[in-house]
Amino acid sequence: MITACYVVPGVPHTLLAADKNPGWNRLRTAMEGVRDEIASSDAEMILYFSTQWLTVLGYLFQADPNPKWTLVDHNWHEFGSVHYDFKVDVDFAKAYASEVKSIGHYVREVNYRGFPIDTGTVVAQKILNPSNRLPAAMASCNMYAEKQETLSIGQAAMRAIEKHGKRVAVVCITGLSSRYHTEEIAYTEDFISSAKDDEWNRKILEILGDGNLEDVSEVAREYSRQANADMGFRGIWWLNGLCGKTNDFTGRVFGYEPVFGTGAGVVGLYPKRVIKSLPGWVNDEADLVERFASAGPAGASEIKPQPARGPRAQPASVPEIVTYAAPKSGVSSIKAPPPVGPYPHAKRVGDFLFLSGVGPRKPGTSVIADTFEAQTHAVFENIQAILEEAGSSLRDVVDVQCYLTHMKRDFKTFNEVYAKYFGYEGGPSPTRTTVEVTALPTPIFVELKVTAYVGRT
Repeated sequence: MITACYVVPGVPHTLLAADKNPGWNRLRTAMEGVRDEIASSDAEMILYFSTQWLTVLGYLFQADPNPKWTLVDHNWHEFGSVHYDFKVDVDFAKAYASEVKSIGHYVREVNYRGFPIDTGTVVAQKILNPSNRLPAAMASCNMYAEKQETLSIGQAAMRAIEKHGKRVAVVCITGLSSRYHTEEIAYTEDFISSAKDDEWNRKILEILGDGNLEDVSEVAREYSRQANADMGFRGIWWLNGLCGKTNDFTGRVFGYEPVFGTGAGVVGLYPKRVIKSLPGWVNDEADLVERFASAGPAGASEIKPQPARGPRAQPASVPEIVTYAAPKSGVSSIKAPPPVGPYPHAKRVGDFLFLSGVGPRKPGTSVIADTFEAQTHAVFENIQAILEEAGSSLRDVVDVQCYLTHMKRDFKTFNEVYAKYFGYEGGPSPTRTTVEVTALPTPIFVELKVTAYVGRT
């Protein structure tokens, strides 16, 4: 059961330097207000999700029952060090890791001396739970996860909470706008670095103050684009997934202040009704894969609507998803993962074969490789399976359209993998277009769409 949800900043200023700026001190007071609410509630555990505990490969969960160390923030080391000695709910960490692993992600339970806890979690825990009265749980934020994946990680948290059986205060540690000052300023002269950012921050806080978490989640991408939101506001996606994608809250804004040019807010969200995760809410790729797979080969059956898996805005039920029998010009292969929408793997027109977008999911599962290189190889393997089903091959490909979610990071690796299949001496050399996209329909790094010749006998 969720007692309340809170959004708090993770900057060390509130813990170590509140006396250096009146606004930082007001943030500290606001967080102490959250501390008092949690202390007077019937919460039995605090769950932290921090955008400062970043992972590249999958997700980490703190499983040391008593992590002890000394933190020095790498940006604000002049504020001094923080010794911490926390109490962790290991059973919940295992339950949460198990839920995330079950939907196809790489997980690790961290349990060794000296593993550093991030600044955001340390600051929040030190202020909100200073005496360790409540055991804590701590989960990482994957810096490359897109919206759908992050929502599903939040959903997994709700399932773990239900299985664990404790009343939980949920704390999302995230900033608002994150455009820092580019020049040193006196601590007493701090201000939001951009008037546009300040306007966006205030609008976001107004919406959260009305209790409309789902609405903020829906505008997170635009907010991030306009105001450089902290980690793309992934923390809000996670919280929205956990809470069942709903606006059914009463909200309270405890405070909003600048911290070295960025925006920092403290917000409370109080469920108007008990939050539950109910089976059948199609919201992430694992659900789609499971339901399409259960329908058998393409065209075998319909998938009927199921009850929602949590409180939702309208419509109250999931729209019907139907698999269509492929026409004579349609091609589907059981050796490739099922489409996540009502379309065939490919369609033949004359002597040419046009493939739908192909991603890296492993056939018959929801498993997606964790690295970009492995995902790219998986895409080519899936394409090859579809082409062979239609009597074509990689050598018959005439055009390739490539979609990457992170061009700067992945383009070099993409070319290296691509050259193993196309463009090598004596091999096929189709025309190619490569573009960067902000997101793909499922949480993947790469998708390809190809056109191939299929007229040979």
